[in-house]
Amino acid sequence: MPDAAPDPRSRELAERYSAARDRLDAAADAAGRERGEIELLVVTKFFPADDVRRLIDLGVRSFGESREPEASRKIAGIADGGKRPGDEDVVFDMIGSVQSKKARSVAEWARTVHSVDRDKVVDALARGAETALDAGVRSHPLGVLLQVSLDGDPHRGGVLVEDLPKLADRVRAAPALDLRGLMVIAPVDGSADEWMARAAEIRAGFVVDHPEATELSAGMSGDLEAAVAHGSTCVRVGTAIMGPRPLVSQ
Repeated sequence: MPDAAPDPRSRELAERYSAARDRLDAAADAAGRERGEIELLVVTKFFPADDVRRLIDLGVRSFGESREPEASRKIAGIADGGKRPGDEDVVFDMIGSVQSKKARSVAEWARTVHSVDRDKVVDALARGAETALDAGVRSHPLGVLLQVSLDGDPHRGGVLVEDLPKLADRVRAAPALDLRGLMVIAPVDGSADEWMARAAEIRAGFVVDHPEATELSAGMSGDLEAAVAHGSTCVRVGTAIMGPRPLVSQ
């Protein structure tokens, strides 16, 4: 008996995901980079677990969430639907701001947290990751990317460049954490190319002292080409794949 035809939402997601992959591949080609060296993290915040399952069935393996406990509920909902081949390769990253009181639950499901910018968050994630490792909930240290403020505005999130070394040392001192690199969000003022060039400059200085922390999470739906041109290893794409945000969050 032939497989049932895909539902309209699955077809929509397949088309949008394919278009985003084509954009990323073209950006890699234009930058003279290998296509496979840049991860496409599909941002599924506000969208239901059913959409994540559709994307998994399309072959997507890397997802980004920014709200807890929404993420925990969604991941549990996918698991409740039963495991399918390939599910063991699916990973979820935390890309939004982490509240200290929710760090323990984030440490249970996140592969990497992209948005670490304060001592308090480092300490809370370290405790949560240590508990998760001791309980067997996770098998590897929690990955950490330090969010850097490109414009020096603390209200927009991100650690100031001059405070980056101290925060990095704090992460490296925590056995349950793994410092993997940096994350940036380009401010709306100015050009994306200028901001991504600044991010590349900061990263170049950072890896001198932390040669193992080579990841750079930079670029979203509107500026992924500029990010790839300046060395991003992970682009976080939501709207271009998922479509307009639902009126009611899931």
